[in-house]
Amino acid sequence: MQIPFVDLRQQYSEIKAELMQGINGVLERGIFVGGEEVAGFEEEFAHYCGVRCAVGVGSGTEALHLTLLACGVGKGDEVITVPNTFIATTEAITLAGAMPVFIDIDPETYTLDTAQIEGAITERTKAIIPVHLYGQPADMEPILAIAVRHKLLVIEDAAQAHGALYNGKKVGRFGVAACFSFYPTKNLGAYGDGGAVVTDDEEIAQRVIMLRDHGSREKYRHEIEGLTSRLDTLQAAILRVKLRHVDRWNQQRQERASLYDDLLKDATGVVCPTVREGGSHVYHLYVIRTKERDRLRKHLEDRGILTGIHYPVPLHLQPAYNYLGKGEGSYPVTERVAQEVLSLPMYPELKREDVETIVREIKEFLG
Repeated sequence: MQIPFVDLRQQYSEIKAELMQGINGVLERGIFVGGEEVAGFEEEFAHYCGVRCAVGVGSGTEALHLTLLACGVGKGDEVITVPNTFIATTEAITLAGAMPVFIDIDPETYTLDTAQIEGAITERTKAIIPVHLYGQPADMEPILAIAVRHKLLVIEDAAQAHGALYNGKKVGRFGVAACFSFYPTKNLGAYGDGGAVVTDDEEIAQRVIMLRDHGSREKYRHEIEGLTSRLDTLQAAILRVKLRHVDRWNQQRQERASLYDDLLKDATGVVCPTVREGGSHVYHLYVIRTKERDRLRKHLEDRGILTGIHYPVPLHLQPAYNYLGKGEGSYPVTERVAQEVLSLPMYPELKREDVETIVREIKEFLG
């Protein structure tokens, strides 16, 4: 028996004909940077998110980085976020010249604890980056209220939450901008790196457009210094195909998550994901908690069931951030969660019998 953590081959087989049509169109036109596929995807993704503008960039990390630059965040500024996220969130902050300021997470949803925001605000605070973690939206209403009160920018890290809803609206519509990743394993994934910035602010969009292409809107005229961070044309063609299917795939993920929930509800020592009231979780990851995490993971691996840990070492305890001086005990909820979380196999094509097998092995191990 072998149950992979993610299986991209099944998805490819399902939509192969559509994908090849899109890819072959790019090859035949011979335009591999920019072109109609990138413009078409940007228009379609903006419509999908319910915003005016989408700008394709090279990765989710660069989406965050360029957005911060476009919003004027830089040296001497502080940006509030969480230590329970992938390092891309904080890399973008420091690449922009600013300083990350961490606050702890909510113990049920693992997203930013809104009660701690105001205690972290200083005269240098410029922005808040809430992370929609695992496919669950952060609690945006109080975040936005605090931001308005203190005149702060809110930039959504939506890298794991394509299509997730908060109070009936898709993520990406709440901050001044939102940043998405199209890493292959994401709910909307390319076949390589890619990302996008979405916003209703055309000035921010235009600045990101310049920044992604050497500070230029027309060839050999550079209004500012920028860098190279363009969404690849082939990836845009692939994403246009996949965008047509993402809501159906999200529904399939939710169905698998519901099955996990139902089968695990009487399992001793297991905490299943909590979905915030008014939210719609799209389960980029299905993450349980158990104090027997490491032993359970080994038990499942020995039986051919692959799992993941997101994330085993909080950012404030990473060597890269020793200079922040935040040792163990600084963010107790994050640290406790990091010792207990286990991501189970989750993808739209995951079979019911595989979910049943996984849960059976979990229950056997935990007794």
